[in-house]
Amino acid sequence: MAENSTEHKKSLHFIEQLIEEDLKIYPHIVTRFPPEPNGYLHIGHAKSICLNFGMAEQYGGYCNLRFDDTNPIRETIEYVEAIKKDVEWLGFEWENELYASEYFEQLYEWAVLLITKGKAYVCNMSVDEIAESRGTPTIPGKESPYRNRSVEENIDLFARMRQGEFADGECMLRAKIDMTSPNMHMRDPIMYRIRHAHHHRTGDKWCIYPMYDFAHGESDFIEGISHSFCTLEFEVHRPLYEWFLEQIAEPGQRVPKQREFARLNLNYTVMSKRKLLQLVEEKHVQSWDDPRMPTISGLRRRGYTPESIRNFSAKVGVSKRENVIDVALLEHCVREDLNAASPRIMAVLNPLKVVLTNYPENESELVYGISNPEDEQSEKRAIPFSRELYIEHTDFMEDAPKKFFRLAPGREVRLKYGYIIKCEDVIKDDAGNIIELHCTYDPKSKSGSGTEESKRKVKGTIHWVSIADAIETEVRLYDRLFSVENPLNAEDGKDFLEYINPDSLQITRALVEPSIKGVEVGYKCQFERTGYFCVDPDSTQENLVFNRTVSLRDAWAKQSQKK
Repeated sequence: MAENSTEHKKSLHFIEQLIEEDLKIYPHIVTRFPPEPNGYLHIGHAKSICLNFGMAEQYGGYCNLRFDDTNPIRETIEYVEAIKKDVEWLGFEWENELYASEYFEQLYEWAVLLITKGKAYVCNMSVDEIAESRGTPTIPGKESPYRNRSVEENIDLFARMRQGEFADGECMLRAKIDMTSPNMHMRDPIMYRIRHAHHHRTGDKWCIYPMYDFAHGESDFIEGISHSFCTLEFEVHRPLYEWFLEQIAEPGQRVPKQREFARLNLNYTVMSKRKLLQLVEEKHVQSWDDPRMPTISGLRRRGYTPESIRNFSAKVGVSKRENVIDVALLEHCVREDLNAASPRIMAVLNPLKVVLTNYPENESELVYGISNPEDEQSEKRAIPFSRELYIEHTDFMEDAPKKFFRLAPGREVRLKYGYIIKCEDVIKDDAGNIIELHCTYDPKSKSGSGTEESKRKVKGTIHWVSIADAIETEVRLYDRLFSVENPLNAEDGKDFLEYINPDSLQITRALVEPSIKGVEVGYKCQFERTGYFCVDPDSTQENLVFNRTVSLRDAWAKQSQKK
C-alpha cells in the first residue's frame, strides 16, 4: 500500500500534491479564475482556466469566475462578455460570477482598519517619486516624508480622497511595511490610487480604486477561496499577499493559500495583452478574434475545438519552470481532434480543367466517398462525377521527374472514389500556359465496383470536383502571424511588428463538392489532401467563407530542417 501511495504521489504534479495534503485539513477545494476585463483571453489564459476549473472538478470542489475590475480606465463590458463566452466555450461552468467591484466598500473598510493599526498612510509623492525612493534590490529605499502622519490625519485624508477632493495622482494610500526589505514589493506598496473615471459597474460612485495586490487576496478571502493559483511572476508578490491577509484575518481564521505555476509561453506569437491590443488598434489584424491571433476567440473562429485546447493544456502540464512551448504542439492537438471528428470534402483551390474525352457527353453519375474514415459509423456521401472536372494545378507536371506520382503526359492516376484516368494531351493558350488536359478514363476501374480493373493499382491518387456541380467559395489561408520564434526578443533587435509574417493571410477561391450546401457557421471539415477548414461568420448564403484551421502537415518543420 505504501509503495502504491508513493507511486501515486510521483504521478501527481506539484499542485495536485499540495491539494491532496491540504484536503486533510480543508473541508473542500475552492478555486477562482480572476481575469481583468481589459482585453480578450488568449491561449495562456486557457492553461489557467483548465488548471483552476480542472482542480476544482477533480477534487470535488468548485471554481468562481471573478473579474478583477479595479481599473476603470481599461475595462469594458465588451471584455467581460467575451471572457464569459470563452470560458463557457472551453466547457467549464463557474459556481459564482463575481466582481472585485462588489467588494469596494469592504476593501475600503479594511484599508481604514490598516490606517488605524498604523499600517497604512496617505502619501503625496508622485508615482515617479515613489519609484525613485524605493531604491534597488541591493540599495534600501527612502521613507516617504508623509510616512509618519497621524492616524487621525490619514483617516481624514483617505476619506477626502474617496469624496473626490483630490485630482488623479495628487495622493495615494500606501501600506507601511519595510523600506529596507529585499523584496521590492514590500517597500510600502500603493494600496489605493485616485481615478476619476466611469466604472462599467459602479458608475461614478467611486473615484479611488484598490491596487491588484490589495484587492486580490482580500477578494479571495471574502469568497472563501482555498487555493489561489497564479503564474510565476506573482511569486515575489506572495509575501505581500500574505501580509495583507494577516492584517484583516482574525486569529485562527483560515486564509487562502497562493501558489505559483509557470505561465504558458508560445513561440511564433506574442502573449502580452498590451501588444495584442496594439495589433488590433493599429489594424495589423482585423480584430481580437482575427484567426491569426492567439486569443481564444481567434482560435475558435479559426476552427480550433475546445477539446484540442484542453488537450494541449494537459500535454503542456503544470510545472514551476518557465519554458517556451512550440506552437506545433498546439497545431498537433487540433489536427488530432479534427482528424477524428471532421467529415472529408473535396475542394480544388488552384483549378486545372480536365476533359475526359471518352466519357459520354451530357451525362453524369454518382461516386461514393466515406465521410470520415476514422469513424466506423461514418456514412458514405454521394459525389457527382462528369465528363469535365477540375483538379489541382499542382497535381500535374508536363515534364515530371520519375518520382512524381501524380498526373503527367502518358501517365495514369486514380481520381479519388472514381476512375483511373490517363493524360493524353495538354492544351495551352497563346502564352504557353497550360489551361486544359485531355484525358481518357478506364470505365471498368471505378472504385468499389468490384471489377478486376477497379482493384488495379496506380501510384497516385488525386482529388477533383465536377465542374458542373462545384460550389465556388472564398478560402482564407491563415498561417502563423509572426515569421520568427520570438518576435519580442529576436536577435537583431527589431520592433516586434517588423516580424509580422506577410503570408499570414492569403485569400483565394475554391471549387468545392456540393455536399457542403446548407452548412452553417462553425462547420468544420477536412479538405482532402489540403488541410482542415471551418466556415467563418463572414459567410453569406451567396458566398461561403472557409478559414484554414491548420494544414494536414507541419510545413514550418520542413523549413526549419532546411535551415
